[in-house]
Amino acid sequence: MKNAEVAWSAFDSIAYVDHNYGDLQAEDAEILTIVRDHFAGHFRNQGVGPVYGIDVGAGANLYPALSMLPWCEGITLFERSPSNVAYLESQVDSYARNWDQFWDALRENKDYDAFDADPRERFREVVKVQQGDIFDLERFAGQWSVGTMFFVAESMTSSYQEFTLGVERFMRSLAPEAPFAAAFMEHSKGYHTGEQFFPACDVGENEVRESLAPFADEFKVQRLKSEAGLRDGYSGIILSYGWRGNSDPQVPIG
Repeated sequence: MKNAEVAWSAFDSIAYVDHNYGDLQAEDAEILTIVRDHFAGHFRNQGVGPVYGIDVGAGANLYPALSMLPWCEGITLFERSPSNVAYLESQVDSYARNWDQFWDALRENKDYDAFDADPRERFREVVKVQQGDIFDLERFAGQWSVGTMFFVAESMTSSYQEFTLGVERFMRSLAPEAPFAAAFMEHSKGYHTGEQFFPACDVGENEVRESLAPFADEFKVQRLKSEAGLRDGYSGIILSYGWRGNSDPQVPIG
Protein backbone atom coordinates (compact mmCIF):
# COMPACT_ATOMS: atom_id res chain seq x y z
CA MET A 1 0.00 0.00 0.00
CA LYS A 2 1.36 3.41 -1.01
CA ASN A 3 1.39 6.34 1.40
CA ALA A 4 -1.28 8.25 -0.51
CA GLU A 5 -3.67 5.30 -0.14
CA VAL A 6 -3.54 5.29 3.68
CA ALA A 7 -6.41 6.75 5.73
CA TRP A 8 -4.23 9.03 7.85
CA SER A 9 -7.27 10.91 9.12
CA ALA A 10 -8.30 7.69 10.90
CA PHE A 11 -5.12 7.56 13.01
CA ASP A 12 -6.21 7.25 16.66
CA SER A 13 -3.71 9.53 18.38
CA ILE A 14 -5.05 9.05 21.90
CA ALA A 15 -5.00 5.24 21.64
CA TYR A 16 -1.47 5.44 20.21
CA VAL A 17 -0.19 7.59 23.08
CA ASP A 18 -1.92 5.49 25.72
CA HIS A 19 -0.46 2.27 24.32
CA ASN A 20 3.05 3.47 23.53
CA TYR A 21 3.84 6.43 25.78
CA GLY A 22 1.74 6.14 28.91
CA ASP A 23 4.82 4.64 30.57
CA LEU A 24 8.46 4.95 29.58
CA GLN A 25 9.29 1.65 27.90
CA ALA A 26 12.77 0.11 27.89
CA GLU A 27 13.15 0.62 24.14
CA ASP A 28 12.36 4.33 24.36
CA ALA A 29 14.63 4.75 27.39
CA GLU A 30 17.47 3.25 25.38
CA ILE A 31 16.74 5.54 22.44
CA LEU A 32 16.65 8.59 24.72
CA THR A 33 19.99 7.67 26.29
CA ILE A 34 21.74 7.41 22.94
CA VAL A 35 20.11 10.43 21.31
CA ARG A 36 20.56 12.79 24.28
CA ASP A 37 24.27 11.91 24.50
CA HIS A 38 24.67 12.38 20.75
CA PHE A 39 23.03 15.81 20.74
CA ALA A 40 24.66 16.96 23.97
CA GLY A 41 28.09 15.94 22.72
CA HIS A 42 27.58 17.76 19.44
CA PHE A 43 26.43 21.04 20.92
CA ARG A 44 28.94 20.95 23.77
CA ASN A 45 31.88 20.25 21.48
CA GLN A 46 30.83 22.51 18.64
CA GLY A 47 29.91 25.43 20.84
CA VAL A 48 27.03 26.32 18.52
CA GLY A 49 23.42 27.14 19.13
CA PRO A 50 20.69 27.81 19.66
CA VAL A 51 19.54 26.44 16.33
CA TYR A 52 16.35 25.43 14.53
CA GLY A 53 15.24 21.80 14.63
CA ILE A 54 12.66 19.59 12.97
CA ASP A 55 10.92 16.37 13.94
CA VAL A 56 9.70 14.80 10.70
CA GLY A 57 6.52 12.77 11.04
CA ALA A 58 6.15 13.73 14.68
CA GLY A 59 2.96 11.71 15.02
CA ALA A 60 1.76 11.74 18.62
CA ASN A 61 5.25 11.48 20.07
CA LEU A 62 6.83 14.40 21.92
CA TYR A 63 10.09 12.91 23.11
CA PRO A 64 12.07 13.61 19.92
CA ALA A 65 11.20 17.29 20.34
CA LEU A 66 12.11 17.13 24.02
CA SER A 67 15.52 15.72 23.06
CA MET A 68 16.16 18.85 20.95
CA LEU A 69 14.62 21.33 23.40
CA PRO A 70 17.75 22.64 25.20
CA TRP A 71 19.52 23.39 21.93
CA CYS A 72 16.82 25.03 19.83
CA GLU A 73 15.22 28.45 19.52
CA GLY A 74 12.65 26.90 17.21
CA ILE A 75 11.36 23.34 16.68
CA THR A 76 8.99 22.35 13.89
CA LEU A 77 6.78 19.31 14.43
CA PHE A 78 6.07 18.28 10.85
CA GLU A 79 3.13 15.90 10.56
CA ARG A 80 0.60 14.79 7.95
CA SER A 81 -2.24 13.14 9.91
CA PRO A 82 -4.96 15.64 10.91
CA SER A 83 -5.63 13.78 14.15
CA ASN A 84 -1.94 13.81 15.07
CA VAL A 85 -1.71 17.50 14.20
CA ALA A 86 -4.64 18.16 16.54
CA TYR A 87 -2.96 16.15 19.31
CA LEU A 88 0.35 17.98 18.90
CA GLU A 89 -1.36 21.36 18.92
CA SER A 90 -3.15 20.39 22.13
CA GLN A 91 0.22 19.71 23.78
CA VAL A 92 2.08 22.89 22.88
CA ASP A 93 0.75 25.14 25.63
CA SER A 94 1.24 22.55 28.38
CA TYR A 95 2.08 18.98 27.48
CA ALA A 96 0.56 16.07 29.39
CA ARG A 97 2.17 14.67 32.54
CA ASN A 98 3.10 11.35 30.96
CA TRP A 99 5.87 13.18 29.06
CA ASP A 100 7.58 14.19 32.34
CA GLN A 101 9.18 10.76 32.66
CA PHE A 102 10.78 11.20 29.22
CA TRP A 103 12.21 14.56 30.23
CA ASP A 104 13.49 13.02 33.46
CA ALA A 105 15.33 10.40 31.41
CA LEU A 106 16.94 13.12 29.32
CA ARG A 107 18.03 14.94 32.49
CA GLU A 108 20.23 12.00 33.44
CA ASN A 109 22.71 13.63 31.07
CA LYS A 110 24.44 16.53 32.84
CA ASP A 111 23.96 18.91 29.93
CA TYR A 112 20.20 18.40 29.98
CA ASP A 113 20.15 18.59 33.76
CA ALA A 114 21.92 21.97 33.53
CA PHE A 115 19.11 23.33 31.33
CA ASP A 116 17.60 25.87 33.71
CA ALA A 117 14.35 26.74 31.90
CA ASP A 118 11.03 25.14 32.72
CA PRO A 119 10.60 22.57 29.92
CA ARG A 120 6.88 23.21 29.50
CA GLU A 121 7.40 26.95 29.22
CA ARG A 122 10.28 26.47 26.80
CA PHE A 123 8.27 23.96 24.77
CA ARG A 124 5.45 26.50 24.47
CA GLU A 125 7.90 29.20 23.35
CA VAL A 126 9.82 27.32 20.68
CA VAL A 127 7.59 24.55 19.28
CA LYS A 128 5.29 24.99 16.32
CA VAL A 129 3.19 22.38 14.55
CA GLN A 130 3.18 22.30 10.74
CA GLN A 131 0.91 20.01 8.77
CA GLY A 132 2.60 18.59 5.70
CA ASP A 133 3.57 15.59 3.63
CA ILE A 134 7.10 14.22 4.06
CA PHE A 135 7.50 14.09 0.30
CA ASP A 136 6.97 17.85 0.12
CA LEU A 137 10.00 18.54 2.30
CA GLU A 138 12.03 18.93 -0.88
CA ARG A 139 11.19 22.66 -0.91
CA PHE A 140 12.81 23.07 2.53
CA ALA A 141 16.22 21.67 1.63
CA GLY A 142 18.95 22.51 4.14
CA GLN A 143 16.66 24.52 6.40
CA TRP A 144 17.16 22.83 9.79
CA SER A 145 20.34 22.41 11.88
CA VAL A 146 19.23 19.41 13.95
CA GLY A 147 16.60 16.81 13.14
CA THR A 148 14.80 13.66 14.20
CA MET A 149 12.59 11.15 12.40
CA PHE A 150 11.25 8.34 14.56
CA PHE A 151 9.24 5.41 13.16
CA VAL A 152 8.16 7.26 10.03
CA ALA A 153 9.76 6.26 6.73
CA GLU A 154 9.11 2.54 7.24
CA SER A 155 5.74 3.04 8.95
CA MET A 156 3.89 5.07 6.32
CA THR A 157 3.99 2.76 3.30
CA SER A 158 4.71 -0.79 2.19
CA SER A 159 6.77 0.54 -0.74
CA TYR A 160 10.54 0.34 -0.44
CA GLN A 161 10.78 3.11 -3.04
CA GLU A 162 8.72 5.42 -0.82
CA PHE A 163 10.70 4.39 2.27
CA THR A 164 13.93 5.42 0.53
CA LEU A 165 12.40 8.66 -0.69
CA GLY A 166 11.14 9.46 2.82
CA VAL A 167 14.65 9.05 4.25
CA GLU A 168 16.04 11.19 1.45
CA ARG A 169 13.54 13.99 2.07
CA PHE A 170 14.36 13.98 5.80
CA MET A 171 18.09 14.09 5.25
CA ARG A 172 17.90 16.77 2.56
CA SER A 173 15.92 19.00 4.93
CA LEU A 174 18.99 19.24 7.17
CA ALA A 175 21.87 21.65 6.81
CA PRO A 176 25.40 20.27 6.26
CA GLU A 177 26.90 18.84 9.47
CA ALA A 178 23.57 18.93 11.29
CA PRO A 179 23.26 16.17 13.91
CA PHE A 180 20.34 13.80 13.39
CA ALA A 181 18.68 10.76 14.88
CA ALA A 182 16.30 8.39 13.11
CA ALA A 183 14.58 5.27 14.43
CA PHE A 184 12.98 2.43 12.47
CA MET A 185 10.87 -0.61 13.23
CA GLU A 186 12.84 -3.64 12.08
CA HIS A 187 10.99 -6.00 9.69
CA SER A 188 7.62 -4.49 10.51
CA LYS A 189 4.56 -6.16 9.02
CA GLY A 190 2.25 -3.21 9.72
CA TYR A 191 0.45 -2.08 12.84
CA HIS A 192 -2.91 -1.19 14.32
CA THR A 193 -3.82 2.09 15.99
CA GLY A 194 -7.22 1.68 17.52
CA GLU A 195 -9.19 -0.33 14.98
CA GLN A 196 -7.32 0.98 11.94
CA PHE A 197 -4.47 -0.95 10.28
CA PHE A 198 -1.50 0.94 8.87
CA PRO A 199 1.10 -0.44 6.44
CA ALA A 200 4.84 -0.78 6.92
CA CYS A 201 7.90 -1.43 4.78
CA ASP A 202 10.00 -4.45 5.75
CA VAL A 203 13.52 -3.09 6.38
CA GLY A 204 16.55 -4.16 8.36
CA GLU A 205 19.93 -2.70 9.23
CA ASN A 206 21.26 -2.99 5.67
CA GLU A 207 18.33 -1.11 4.16
CA VAL A 208 18.55 1.63 6.78
CA ARG A 209 22.28 2.01 6.23
CA GLU A 210 21.93 2.10 2.44
CA SER A 211 19.19 4.73 2.59
CA LEU A 212 21.23 7.05 4.81
CA ALA A 213 24.70 6.55 3.34
CA PRO A 214 24.40 9.03 0.43
CA PHE A 215 23.54 11.86 2.83
CA ALA A 216 25.67 11.25 5.93
CA ASP A 217 29.45 11.16 5.99
CA GLU A 218 29.53 9.90 9.57
CA PHE A 219 26.74 7.90 11.21
CA LYS A 220 25.99 4.74 13.15
CA VAL A 221 23.27 2.16 12.71
CA GLN A 222 22.55 -0.14 15.60
CA ARG A 223 19.89 -2.59 16.64
CA LEU A 224 18.70 -1.87 20.15
CA LYS A 225 19.30 -4.42 22.88
CA SER A 226 15.72 -4.26 24.18
CA GLU A 227 13.70 -7.26 23.09
CA ALA A 228 10.33 -6.65 24.74
CA GLY A 229 8.09 -5.43 21.91
CA LEU A 230 5.26 -3.00 22.50
CA ARG A 231 3.22 -4.59 19.73
CA ASP A 232 3.25 -7.61 17.46
CA GLY A 233 4.55 -7.64 13.92
CA TYR A 234 8.14 -6.44 14.11
CA SER A 235 11.45 -7.92 15.22
CA GLY A 236 13.18 -5.01 16.92
CA ILE A 237 14.16 -1.36 16.68
CA ILE A 238 16.98 0.14 14.65
CA LEU A 239 18.44 3.50 15.64
CA SER A 240 20.69 5.58 13.45
CA TYR A 241 22.43 8.78 14.48
CA GLY A 242 25.19 10.93 13.08
CA TRP A 243 25.67 14.07 11.01
CA ARG A 244 24.37 15.26 7.69
CA GLY A 245 27.12 15.20 5.08
CA ASN A 246 28.39 18.17 3.14
CA SER A 247 27.54 16.67 -0.23
CA ASP A 248 24.14 16.72 -1.89
CA PRO A 249 24.07 13.71 -4.19
CA GLN A 250 21.51 13.26 -6.91
CA VAL A 251 19.96 9.93 -5.94
CA PRO A 252 17.65 8.42 -8.56
CA ILE A 253 14.34 7.27 -7.10
CA GLY A 254 12.28 4.78 -9.08
